[in-house]
Amino acid sequence: MYVGKGDINRFFSNDELVNLCNEGFKLKKFANKKVLAIIPDTTRSGPISLFFKSICKILLPQVSKLDFLLALGTHSEISEERVNTHLGISFKEREKEYKNVQIFQHHWDKKEELQFIGSITKEEISKISNGLLEEDIDVTVNKRIFEYDELILVGPVFPHEVVGFSGGYKYLFPGISGPEFLHKFHWLGALITNPKINGTKNTPVREAINKAISFIKIPKTLFCYVVGEDKKVYGLYIGDEEAWSKAADLSSKINIKYVANSFNTVLSMAPLMYEDIWTAGKCMYKLEPVVSNGGNLIIYAPHIEEVSYTHGKYIRKVGYHTRDYFLKQMDKFKDIPGCILAHSTHVKGIGTYKNGIEKPRINVILATKISKDICEKINLGYIDYRSIKIEDYINKEDKGILVVKNAGEILFRLKSGEVPDIDKLYEEN
Repeated sequence: MYVGKGDINRFFSNDELVNLCNEGFKLKKFANKKVLAIIPDTTRSGPISLFFKSICKILLPQVSKLDFLLALGTHSEISEERVNTHLGISFKEREKEYKNVQIFQHHWDKKEELQFIGSITKEEISKISNGLLEEDIDVTVNKRIFEYDELILVGPVFPHEVVGFSGGYKYLFPGISGPEFLHKFHWLGALITNPKINGTKNTPVREAINKAISFIKIPKTLFCYVVGEDKKVYGLYIGDEEAWSKAADLSSKINIKYVANSFNTVLSMAPLMYEDIWTAGKCMYKLEPVVSNGGNLIIYAPHIEEVSYTHGKYIRKVGYHTRDYFLKQMDKFKDIPGCILAHSTHVKGIGTYKNGIEKPRINVILATKISKDICEKINLGYIDYRSIKIEDYINKEDKGILVVKNAGEILFRLKSGEVPDIDKLYEEN
């Protein structure tokens, strides 16, 4: 059961969104309950400040407790000043108007903040993954959730490189999960490959999430919104899992762009909300399907100085490689977390590894403040961002050049429906 609506041709005004919030929270009784709202961090688009304030206005008068938890996944903790900006409030407002509202951040790598809730057996994960994974997976989650009577999972629904479509229960797993499931979750998505999974509604990874969710008996309300290319909200659905399903259906119409032909060169321009390649990798994931074999994808991000603020040590150690580069040498990389290997393969893209020779399908090039020396060490291309003149790339689609501003959330696909496939690459080579 859910409350909500969406329109591919019209975005909602703030008043309409507030009204939908009011309707949605009438679905169940929150009176005198302790409620925890789990919300996205600064790497996701949408009017989170409006939703934060609406949830507070609606629930604070009736609940015994209302707090918020930022679903950082493995992203770095953000400053309190940025938290306030993210929520659209000042320090003064937080101390006065929201003094009874606590705002926490998830720490995936702090064992003392996690709780074991169950295991997915190797037989279960083998069935879910169609044999891609065969091992027991422990499931841990931020133990803070067990202090509350109700959970509200708030976030946008976009095509996603690991799970198919983001949102819904993904804000628990991997949003506030521990490392065990988190690493296997990402690696499973990488095994399937980004082109096959991105923008697909029902995936083995989503099924794995649903299995992990079965260990949490606390009632959950999903709060799913769909944001267009213009950063406006075109849909809002509140309720049970059907709310996420409706949002994913709308997102497939709004957040997937179809083009007639592939491009030899794609200039993918990262928005400021992506602060390192760990997050700006989405500028590759969403455009990989429309880059021609042997073509170039440039991640243009002059503001980025780091590969990853959280995982840089590991990434510098293994570099960026195709999936099969790792698969055929797993003994060598068995101690590298699956999350790292998954990110590496997603950024590098699909390709082959035969007779010790790696051949990525496309060339991924960084135009950032990351030096040429580091780019070479991590196995990515380099171009001095200062040498790029955007006007030289714009309006040249007929010449095989595509420019995408604010890349990372709109998935590009070919109208033909053809998806880059590793098996096909092996056949061709």
